[in-house]
Amino acid sequence: MIKIDEGKLKEGVLGLVMAVVEIIRDALQSQATRRMESGKLAEEEIERLGRALADLDLAIEDIKHEQGLEQAVQSVRDGLDDLVNLVVQQVAKPGECGVMAPGASPVPYPRAGARGSGRAGAQAPERVGAER
Repeated sequence: MIKIDEGKLKEGVLGLVMAVVEIIRDALQSQATRRMESGKLAEEEIERLGRALADLDLAIEDIKHEQGLEQAVQSVRDGLDDLVNLVVQQVAKPGECGVMAPGASPVPYPRAGARGSGRAGAQAPERVGAER
């Protein structure tokens, strides 16, 4: 039988939820900044938007503090940052960060018909993001 610490489970789930809320808040702030810089908002709209975002920041911080979730949220955010960095590296430099497509070889094989390929017509497995 698997024993689950309900307190840690609750903290983990709440930490994940709050991390998602923070990510949405960050996206909203980014979009608000773009709209303000575009000059398409009236001064009153800019002030209202600023107040709403400040209120949202305060509410998020209050909830994290009241529930003791600061560390759990930071842990989730750190893990997501690491994952995003890995994905960006993989897109920027395919095969150089240790992540390859299933069945791909860490050693590049000569292409089909290349001299010394060992097998006539043999084709190497493709790496993730490799150009054809």
